[in-house]
Amino acid sequence: MCLAIPGRITERYQDGDLPMARIDYSGALAAACLSYTPEAKVGDYVLVHAGFALQVLDEAEAEASLRELTRLSALMEADDESGEGA
Repeated sequence: MCLAIPGRITERYQDGDLPMARIDYSGALAAACLSYTPEAKVGDYVLVHAGFALQVLDEAEAEASLRELTRLSALMEADDESGEGA
């Protein structure tokens, strides 16, 4: 299963010819390539998969996705604790 995660751009920079960004994933920072989303700017949310920002999201979309990921994580954790997981 593949999963793209929303994060907020905190910084843009160039790495050679590649437009890059530092992405904040709810406190965890990582780099992502902006080649597919050159219009993305600092403060924007982007959907990132495998180190590439694939889509610019509006804030409401990003926050809804983050809420669902948090909910999914809590459900998986509860399932692990109950011993009913796979």
